[in-house]
Amino acid sequence: MNDKSALQTGEDGSAYVRAVEERAPANVALAGRGVGSPKPGGAQLSRALSSVLASKWLGAVVAGLALVLPYLDSSTYVIQIATDALIFVMLAVGLNIVVGFCGLLDLGYAAFFAIGAYTSGVLSTKFGWPMIATIPAVVVAAVAGGLIIGGPTLRLRSDYLAIVTLGFGEIIRITANNLDFTGGPNGLYGIPDLGNFGLRSDVAIYWVTAVIVCLAVLFSSRLGRGRLGRAWRFVREDEDAAEAMGIHTYKVKFTAYIAGAIFGGIAGVLFAAHQTAISPPSFNFLWSALILMAVVLGGMGSTPGVVVGALAISLLPELLRDAQNWRYLIFGVLLIVIMIFRPQGLLPAHIGEPKRRKRQASTTNLGGAS
Repeated sequence: MNDKSALQTGEDGSAYVRAVEERAPANVALAGRGVGSPKPGGAQLSRALSSVLASKWLGAVVAGLALVLPYLDSSTYVIQIATDALIFVMLAVGLNIVVGFCGLLDLGYAAFFAIGAYTSGVLSTKFGWPMIATIPAVVVAAVAGGLIIGGPTLRLRSDYLAIVTLGFGEIIRITANNLDFTGGPNGLYGIPDLGNFGLRSDVAIYWVTAVIVCLAVLFSSRLGRGRLGRAWRFVREDEDAAEAMGIHTYKVKFTAYIAGAIFGGIAGVLFAAHQTAISPPSFNFLWSALILMAVVLGGMGSTPGVVVGALAISLLPELLRDAQNWRYLIFGVLLIVIMIFRPQGLLPAHIGEPKRRKRQASTTNLGGAS
């Protein structure tokens, strides 16, 4: 009797662990309609979409399209808009490490964007450094900024951390507005590009940006699926439980914050080279809000989703330009509609290990066939 009950308890425990690791959003039904499993057609469509997104060739196809864009349309307008969109993708992927992977609410991410842009701008205009040579200095400056703000404040949680990061973003902007070597309210101008490589200058900047952003997206995706990424996910789900299981939550959060700072700093270099002029209004709170909107819209913790969300946020206003003054109203309505029908984002992240999800899907298919 004891052996039988112990065996039953062990089976129930393992079933509980599997349910926790592979849990999906609960199906909440309206009163009187009942709660049931998804329709077979919807489940098959969802699995098909997931398999497409999980394909190892999808990223290569998207990156290839980005690289060949100048051959498809090399007009100045298209190249400028595409470069802006790629820089925005870089920012969204960096913030996704902080907010999506680790669950830290950062409302001042534009501060690292400004640190990268001003560091490269000052070194290139005041000291004559090539823009490529400023990237290591920008990484050091971004890490220093992360140490200054993240060291004493990452022990805070939720709203308190959001308030501190919001203040940090405003401090950086106001400081740049009042210093002489940053150009004050006028900012910096005459910032050189990244090199033309025998090409038209805007096309050369676009290709360099595309290569850097593709590598950043790949690195972020691999980082999120590794051991450190799993630690970030555990901290995001339940920080107290993660600490009880032996994870040094402060170090894990600090690592995410520094990684996000580096992404933001490099995006600042690309922005300065692309615009050739920067000023404090270019790094206001609206930037932080839009980047956070892209992460939430695409799906927090989902790298493909964040890329899609960033492209939507950056390109939709341009695609709606023919609507003139109505475009921002239409843009806002579209965002509201998307968040109502897709509250978890356009391409939400899947919880659980990929191999285990595949085994569960195959078991489900076999069960349905039998």
